[in-house]
Amino acid sequence: MGAFVAVAAGSGLADWRRTKRRDLDRVGWMPWTLIQVLAMLAAVVTAALAIKG
Repeated sequence: MGAFVAVAAGSGLADWRRTKRRDLDRVGWMPWTLIQVLAMLAAVVTAALAIKG
């Protein structure tokens, strides 16, 4: 679960940096928002499984 939270935090930081870029034409190709949402979903699922078991 900790790894998923770390990935979510890192992708949130990367998305924040992407929105604050100087050159607006350098968009990038990594879908940071999707990665953050999926990592948070995986963290919630693994936490629920840990609590249940």
